[in-house]
Amino acid sequence: MNFLIMNKIMLKMKNLIWISIFFISTITSFSQEKKAKDLLDEVTAKVKSYENIAIDFKYSLQNTKENINQDSKGNVVLKGNLYYLNFMGVTKIFDGKKTYTIVPEDEEITISKVDDKDENAITPSKMLTFFNSGYKYYWDILQDVKGRKIQYIKLVPISSKDQRKEILLGIDVQTKHIYNLIEMGKNGTKTTLTVNSFKTNQPVSKNQFTFDETKYKGYYINRID
Repeated sequence: MNFLIMNKIMLKMKNLIWISIFFISTITSFSQEKKAKDLLDEVTAKVKSYENIAIDFKYSLQNTKENINQDSKGNVVLKGNLYYLNFMGVTKIFDGKKTYTIVPEDEEITISKVDDKDENAITPSKMLTFFNSGYKYYWDILQDVKGRKIQYIKLVPISSKDQRKEILLGIDVQTKHIYNLIEMGKNGTKTTLTVNSFKTNQPVSKNQFTFDETKYKGYYINRID
């Protein structure tokens, strides 16, 4: 009889232990997620506080299986949702209504309208705040990069259709600026965008985000309505 009672007591104790572990794990997970979300909110607030942002960056693409290893450099000027991007020999301008993609190598320009209702449209201006929806957040490692404390937040896409497995977003703890973005694809592709220079509130020409067709005489213009 005593043996049966002891077994019941032990079973209850085991259940209590498992329940305790579950609640502690849940609370810890919630706390970590809140820390991550709070830091991302600080990054967003910082980005929105600037009149404009000028970024020089390095972009790396790797896929070991396909033996791909490419590095490129680029720069972009952002003002609200307006942008002027130079990347891989292509210039892209968004003036608030239309996007102008200029390819000097082909002497071709594509002019297209932007669907303001398309929340999934990826633009340079969204690259600094893309993480605000569609992801689960996880507090990750803290690294020392040349004297800078970089806190990583792991972002896992909620949609199962997303071809990205996860994203690591490195944030400078002091400035709250994005230092780098490491994206892991489900197909094994790894892309890394590293910010080499992050300048704010720079003198910007009033025509910075204006497309001037007269500068591109002889170019073929493809207009997409």
